[in-house]
Amino acid sequence: MGKTLAYKILDAHRLNGEMIPGTEITIKIDQTLTQDSTGTMVYLQLEAMNVDEIKTELSVAYIDHNMLQTGFENADDHAFIKSVAKRHGVLFSKPGNGICHQLQLESFGIPGKTLLGSDSHTPTGGGLGMIAIGAGGLDVAVAMAKGTYSLTVPKIIGVKLSGKLCPWVSAKDVILYVLQKLTVKGGVGKIVEYFGDGVKELSVTDRATITNMGAELGATTSIFPSDENTRQYLASQGREQDYVPFSADADAVYDEILEVDLSELVPLAAKPHSPDNVDSVSNIGPIKIDQVAIGSCTNSSYTDLMKVAAILKGKRVNENVSLVISPGSSRILRKLAENGALADMIAAGARIIENGCGPCIGMGQSPRSGGVSLRTFNRNFKGRSGTKDAQVYLVSPETAAISAITGVLTDGMGCGETLPAIAPETFELNESFLVRPDGCKKCEIPVDMGPNIKPFPLNEHLPEMLKTTVTLKAGNNITTDDIMPSDSRLLPFRSNVPHLSNYCFELIDSEFPKRCRQAGTCTIVGGENYGQGSSREHAALVPLYLGVRFVIAKSFARIHRSNLINSGILPLVFADPADYDTLSLGDQLVIEDAVAQVKAGDPIAVKNVSNGRIYQTNANFSALETEMILAGGKINYIKGE
Repeated sequence: MGKTLAYKILDAHRLNGEMIPGTEITIKIDQTLTQDSTGTMVYLQLEAMNVDEIKTELSVAYIDHNMLQTGFENADDHAFIKSVAKRHGVLFSKPGNGICHQLQLESFGIPGKTLLGSDSHTPTGGGLGMIAIGAGGLDVAVAMAKGTYSLTVPKIIGVKLSGKLCPWVSAKDVILYVLQKLTVKGGVGKIVEYFGDGVKELSVTDRATITNMGAELGATTSIFPSDENTRQYLASQGREQDYVPFSADADAVYDEILEVDLSELVPLAAKPHSPDNVDSVSNIGPIKIDQVAIGSCTNSSYTDLMKVAAILKGKRVNENVSLVISPGSSRILRKLAENGALADMIAAGARIIENGCGPCIGMGQSPRSGGVSLRTFNRNFKGRSGTKDAQVYLVSPETAAISAITGVLTDGMGCGETLPAIAPETFELNESFLVRPDGCKKCEIPVDMGPNIKPFPLNEHLPEMLKTTVTLKAGNNITTDDIMPSDSRLLPFRSNVPHLSNYCFELIDSEFPKRCRQAGTCTIVGGENYGQGSSREHAALVPLYLGVRFVIAKSFARIHRSNLINSGILPLVFADPADYDTLSLGDQLVIEDAVAQVKAGDPIAVKNVSNGRIYQTNANFSALETEMILAGGKINYIKGE
């Protein structure tokens, strides 16, 4: 029986464990990346581990999220990250260089390598044939310190591609179609691997769009083979020497297969407020729009923006529409400026904003109240744009650009316009935005820590008995944006957990922090897919600071479950989902003999003192996770090794 591509790379990097789905393995990590929204905490944790040198082949610290400097906080965080990066031999990418995932693809990604990033969209690297995994910041800090990462061996979903995309249909429509079929929880515990004759019809940046939004499936990662298209892309970036061909065996066996005929796809859109709420643009109809935002790590490549420029050339953005465009990197922006495409965009009435994440994370460009915004981004969770009642639709760059002109959501297939082919380009190397380590000894480089940077909370060893109060009962698909909002107000305080604690769950229940402080020790009750979305560990650290000791849910998103365990918070799953309905706000819950129960494994009994019920819950902790829970989190466990 042949191997899948994902299993080949995982097996080649495996340090211990067996390649059996559902069991734990530890793999060697070749590269890491951080960004500034999560990076400050990563480097605080790396410093806390007191390592002399990092163990990866390459680690890069990107500044791409918190670039709106309305106060000292963001600039202080950048200075802190830069100082710790220099202390540990980490490459530093300055503000303005671009978005971490686009830059990693351009400059550092290598087929067959492993990449761990403190951003949920790190699987973008799968477009180059990498095993690229998003994780919590502490996992990335440990990967830098030890060069390793432990994970449960995923099952493999094979997506067989055939045919060729029609004009006005793009890679964004491919992944929206996959999301429509598999849903936002369809990839949990799985890797999505693309194969088939249709693969050769997709460029590396097309593939990167698809693997990027594999995060919205809840997948561990997504991956394409490394082939001639990969070689051509690396050559265009001046890195042909990094090309390595990689593909699955011809007789590879997948746990499940989804077949997609590219020629049958049409322009699609994800309607509010979930990436899997997908319908065709033609079915949704010509709804009036107020804003169009093009960019993000999903769709800010050179090819994407050249298509946008071609559509806009000689046209004018509708008078009722605000069009903003954020290029993915300084290389791309430079090329657009050199070839005249930037001038075409500006002449049409587009606003060009900084190379970074920007509006995708609510960092500026929030829509008008009640407004309709078309975005080429990866998430449209309610309130993520910075406007609570905005209606955000996710679309391709082509659909976004033509709609900006017409003023309504428009299916390009029926507009009579012809899209020109985009000629390949060669990009010059530019290190103006990079700061490389200078070889100084760690002890010679001080940490630059501003007044907004506070110590991160640490848990204590698991007690024999946990007594808690239910301080929140949440529904299905709670996102990390719901738990710890991410917008221009709060992103500058990512290094200040005490301040952030005042806003935890503010979009769901603004009284949550107050109840936690009154209760002392707390429990959150959740529905299906609790903690989907961003990798931000603040969604675990802030509840920890507020006294949350365990969460009971119907199911958990992968990264958030790991972040809870890293913080020493127990993620427990209802053995009987119907038990969810019997829990109420204010119920008093007790886990007796907690240490013995965790050591013994499933089930873990939780007693509801308020109504006399006893709930059986499953944790499915691995041996390593058990040790971390008992120690009160990953940092405590590492210190005790």
